[in-house]
Amino acid sequence: MSQNVGATDKRVRTAVGALAGIASLATLANAASLPDIAAPVLGVVALMMLGTAATGTCGLYSLLGVDTCPADAGGSR
Repeated sequence: MSQNVGATDKRVRTAVGALAGIASLATLANAASLPDIAAPVLGVVALMMLGTAATGTCGLYSLLGVDTCPADAGGSR
């Protein structure tokens, strides 16, 4: 599978993943007043966002035909 996540998209995914992970851990530690179901949901969101940012490939983007990676990336694809 070729890369379909661009640099800006990776930065946003990393930030959202980190925030979701922090919120998940805060919920588990009872430091945030979120419902108990929020911790595993936010944990999965964090893992998905960080995983797609690290690999540069998003399965949903592939299904939808979206590509935020520039065409002239100079071999980074």
